[in-house]
Amino acid sequence: MSFTSIISAIGNNSSIYPLLVRDCGIEVPTKVYLTYKENENDKEIQKLATRERFLDEYIGSAIWLGAIPVIDKISNKIIQRKGYNPDINLKLLKEEQYQGLEYNIKKFEKIVPDVVKDLKKLRGEKAQNAYRIMLGSKFLAATIIPIALIGFILPKMIFASSAKKIEELRRAKQDKQNAPARTALPTGRSTSFTGNIMSTLANFSTKEKMEVIDGGYAFGRIATARKGPDGNRNEAIDIAFKMAGMMYLNYLAPEQIEKGLNFITKKLFKLTTNLDPLMLADKEFVEQIKDGKLSLPKSDNAKDLLDFVDNNPKSLFVKYADKFEKVKMLDSGIRDPRAYVNIKKLAEFKKDIEEFAKSAIKSEQIKGFAKKVKWIKTINILANVGLSSFLLAYCLPKTQFAFRKLVTGSELEPGIVNANMKKSA
Repeated sequence: MSFTSIISAIGNNSSIYPLLVRDCGIEVPTKVYLTYKENENDKEIQKLATRERFLDEYIGSAIWLGAIPVIDKISNKIIQRKGYNPDINLKLLKEEQYQGLEYNIKKFEKIVPDVVKDLKKLRGEKAQNAYRIMLGSKFLAATIIPIALIGFILPKMIFASSAKKIEELRRAKQDKQNAPARTALPTGRSTSFTGNIMSTLANFSTKEKMEVIDGGYAFGRIATARKGPDGNRNEAIDIAFKMAGMMYLNYLAPEQIEKGLNFITKKLFKLTTNLDPLMLADKEFVEQIKDGKLSLPKSDNAKDLLDFVDNNPKSLFVKYADKFEKVKMLDSGIRDPRAYVNIKKLAEFKKDIEEFAKSAIKSEQIKGFAKKVKWIKTINILANVGLSSFLLAYCLPKTQFAFRKLVTGSELEPGIVNANMKKSA
C-alpha cells in the first residue's frame, strides 16, 4: 500500500480507518499509561487500575472492531439460506423516479438478468416485510451482542477479577501483620445522582453501527459501575464524563476539525481540498483536465447522474465514484441494480471535481497545482488525525482526572477505591 493510499484511508472520516488509528494505535496505549501515572500515589490501586484499564481497553477494542464483520457475515449466510440477497438496499423498496425495485428490474433485466433475479424475489408485500425483518434483525444482532459483551459482561468479569485480586492483597497484608488490616484509602466525597426506521437502521454503515455500540457500551458501563459502601456513584459519574467526551471526540470532532482545516486552507491559500489524495495523485486525471477531456455528468439531477454512470462505466468519474462508495459497480462494469445511489452525495462529488478542475485550469500550471493541493490535503489529514488523537488520548483523560478530583476529592480510580472499601468494611 502506497503512502497516498494510507493517507486516503485515514482521511476518510466516513470509514473506520481513522477510528482504528486513533483507538488502537494512539488512544488505548496512552490511556493505559496515563492511568498508571494518575494512580501512582497508591501502588496497590495503581497496579489494579492499570490492569483494569489494560483489559478493558484492549478486549473492548477487539470486540468493538471484530464483532460487526463477524456477525454481519453470519447474518448474511442466514439471509441467503432464506432465499434472499442481503446486498439489496431497503431504500429501493420505496420507488423513486429514476431508481427503485420495479424501475431497476425493468432497466437492468436484459443487461444483468442473474442479478435482477434477486430483486424479483422481493416483489410483493409479504416478501418485502420478511426481508425488512431479516435486515433489521441483522442490525440488532450486530449492535446488541457487542453492547452486551463490552457494556455489561466484560465489566462484570473485570470487576470480579479485581475483587479477587483485592482480596488476595488484603489477605497477604493480614498474614504479614498477623492482624486484621484495613487498607488506608481516601474515601472521597459521596455523590448520588417501523418501515422507514427499519430501512434506516438496516442501512447503517459499519462506522454508524460502531456509534450505536459505543452508545450502548456507555450505558452498560454506567449501569454496571461499582457503588461505594456509602452508596456513592463516583465511578458511574467518572465513566459518564469519559464516555461523553470519547463519543464526541471520536465521531463529531474529526469532521468538525476537517471542515475547519478546509476553511483555513481556502482562506489562506485560496484552495479547495475536498478531493481525495488518490485522485489528486492520478496522472490520468490531471492529464484529462489539462487536455480538456475530463468527462462529467451534464447536470446534478438524478437522471443525468445515473445515465452518465450507466453509459460511461470506464470514465474516471465512475471509477472514483465506485471507489469512494458513491455508486456500486459490478465486476462487469454495470451499475449494481441492488444498490441505492445517494444522488445528493454523487452530485456533491461531481461539484468537487468541477471546482478543482476550474481552479487547476485557472492556475495555468495544472500538474504543479495538483501536487500542491495533494500535499496540503495530506497535511490537513495528518493534522486532523494528530489533533483529534491528542484530544482523545491525552486531553480527555487529563480532563477526566481533574473532573474526578473535583467530584471525589481524590485522583485514584473511583471503582477500585469503592471495591477496596467494600472489602475492607
